[in-house]
Amino acid sequence: MIEVDKGDCDFCGACAAVCPVDCIELYEKDIKIDSKKCTECKLCIYICPIEAMSYVEHETV
Repeated sequence: MIEVDKGDCDFCGACAAVCPVDCIELYEKDIKIDSKKCTECKLCIYICPIEAMSYVEHETV
C-alpha cells in the first residue's frame, strides 16, 4: 500500500502526473490515493522530490 506523509507533502503534484492509473487525487492541501485502483507500481514514490511517499506492505489474514 502506498502511503503519504501529509506532514511532509508539499502537494506539488509530481506523483499524480506520473501515475499510470490516475489513482492519486490532489487538492490544495490534501492528497488521496484510491487503493482499489492503485497497482503499486511505486512510480509516485520514485518521483517524489521530498520523499513524502512510501510503500507499506499489508498483511494478508
